[in-house]
Amino acid sequence: MRIAFAADDRNATTDAVQAYLAEAGHEVLRPAASDVWPELGAAVGRAVADGEADFGVVMCWTGTGTAIAANKVPGVRAALAWDTWIAAGARKWNDANVLALSLKRLAPDVAVEITDVFLSGVLPDPDESANIARLGEMDEFRR
Repeated sequence: MRIAFAADDRNATTDAVQAYLAEAGHEVLRPAASDVWPELGAAVGRAVADGEADFGVVMCWTGTGTAIAANKVPGVRAALAWDTWIAAGARKWNDANVLALSLKRLAPDVAVEITDVFLSGVLPDPDESANIARLGEMDEFRR
């Protein structure tokens, strides 16, 4: 898979996630030249929405800012996850296509587990298809 990745800082957690992505055989794209979190989130969001990447992973201190920035891009459904259940649910019930993680509050091994679950192939729940479709229709509000 092609994964767009960006983080506004570097530490053991970001290094662990990047190493996991490479070791898992994903092609890691770095779509942003900036180190400013709004730009990073939006660049990853654009890469996913434009089809350059299959999924995105964004990281900032809380994960919230990069998630908000990514969600400004029509077609992006960024989810902030702090454990594997949230990550799986974001894929299953929301068809999230960008994962947002805190690089300050997650231990490296936990961040890797969350990323692995998010990218593991959990498919959207067919019972949620109407709700997920409605999210796409709401992109019109941003235009």
